[in-house]
Amino acid sequence: MKRRTFVSGSVAVAASVLAAPAIAATIKPYSWDLNPPTDTRDNFIAWGKARGEDPVFLGQRWDRFQALLRNKDIWDAKTSRAFLLTPREEFASINPAIHKRAYEHNFLDIGYGVTMSGPHIQGRMTNVIDVKRGEKVLEIGTGSGVQSAYLANLTENTYTIEIIAPLAQRTRGLYDKLIDKGYTEFQHIKTKHADGYYGWEEVAPFDKIIVTTGIDHVPPPLLKQLKSGGLMVIPVGPPGAQRVLKVTKTQGADGSITTSREDIYGGKIVPFVPFTKLEGDKIVGTHNR
Repeated sequence: MKRRTFVSGSVAVAASVLAAPAIAATIKPYSWDLNPPTDTRDNFIAWGKARGEDPVFLGQRWDRFQALLRNKDIWDAKTSRAFLLTPREEFASINPAIHKRAYEHNFLDIGYGVTMSGPHIQGRMTNVIDVKRGEKVLEIGTGSGVQSAYLANLTENTYTIEIIAPLAQRTRGLYDKLIDKGYTEFQHIKTKHADGYYGWEEVAPFDKIIVTTGIDHVPPPLLKQLKSGGLMVIPVGPPGAQRVLKVTKTQGADGSITTSREDIYGGKIVPFVPFTKLEGDKIVGTHNR
């Protein structure tokens, strides 16, 4: 649910990025031992403020976290930790019009005709693939960078592909600025500009894959690059009417491959924009059959 058409906003967002001040280095560097409090809102805000974060956004992060728990979009400790450590406001800062709305249950315009996906769908898709530390995870559709930011709090081996070249470059630049600021967990993220349909063959196989655009089939290259026993979460179905599936790959002793599929929303239609394709250096059409 990442890409939507916001043509008029793209130029304004790009201009705001050029005018944005450098990000100051103020955050205490990351550690796998960082464990934000989950008992009370006040304790969480005090903890984050001592780390160097903005208490207003910390309060908004806590409130959204509670909504995610109530809606069962997050249900385990490690994904809760990843959400509470991820500063969505930093990824919304590229557009002053959405900066203060970072924790809304909404899709926010980040330019280039794409949006920052809402925290509920990102939370559920992240929790479903059950990332463990050390696993190699591939994201298709970098977008704002938030999804891989969550993954970077779960594993040191996060890979992400973006098809829009200037967006890929901008988000990589944002990661680097945030690393300098103290969010050193984003060093775990490797980025690439390419057509995500074909995956990242030179660093495959992957334990987990997360796809954020809709397509009418599971791309064979991605399935091939998924380890036996691995999980993929992907929106599958006709245009505008996808179901978000958890796909599990199993390889038999004879080398045969089988997959099982589970709808993570129990049959609910979740419309995603199309999985576009690259021809040369131009985005042309989609990968739907």
